[in-house]
Amino acid sequence: METNANPYPLQLTGELSPHLSRGLWLVKWLLAIPHYIALLFLWIAYVVASVIAFFAILFTGSYPRGLFDFNVGVLRWTWRVGFYSYSALATDQYPPFTLRDVPDYPARLEVAYPDSLSRGLVLVKWWLLAIPHYLVIAVFVGGAWAGSGIDRLYGGGGLVGLLVLFAGTALLFTSRYPKPLYDFVLGMNRWAFRVAAYATLMTDVYPPFRLDMGGSEPPSGSAGDSIQSTPTPMTA
Repeated sequence: METNANPYPLQLTGELSPHLSRGLWLVKWLLAIPHYIALLFLWIAYVVASVIAFFAILFTGSYPRGLFDFNVGVLRWTWRVGFYSYSALATDQYPPFTLRDVPDYPARLEVAYPDSLSRGLVLVKWWLLAIPHYLVIAVFVGGAWAGSGIDRLYGGGGLVGLLVLFAGTALLFTSRYPKPLYDFVLGMNRWAFRVAAYATLMTDVYPPFRLDMGGSEPPSGSAGDSIQSTPTPMTA
């Protein structure tokens, strides 16, 4: 059995609320509309920033820190909205309108800034090397990820959307969110965001083919109860 000695550069966590409304999830699509509008424009900016970063990495081997921090903020905001709405339905706490980390919000995301990035690898990450992951992500969250490797604005598609619907139905009738279902949903979301970070050039560490389930990242030195693979940098 291989071990995951080093954590993946993208760290995604989520704390399932012990008290969730039975029926609030039915109207979260409406409550989240201001976030969806904001994210639409933020993701346009994310794509532009990623294109600029592409050329910066190609010529300098580094990702401009300001652009990097902005794109991390967009991923962070997207994850909070998804956690509240139809990518998890795991909290009733309304997401804040900010790119910054909010330590007391139950959903958090961080990406370690790379000291340097491969100039050659930047040419093939998103359209070639990430293709096997796109096929997996297409099953998890729908075809948008398979086509671009980035934003789906949390429409709740694919297997994630189906399982979140089951979770919402369970809440409606029992006031309980099945914990195994939550763990599986979080694992799929974590996989998707790792691929997004890799495909949009934020790391050279290839995403592992591993479903790290649960609200917390697996501890260093442990690969969890998942498909085993150690993420390693790919050089070019």
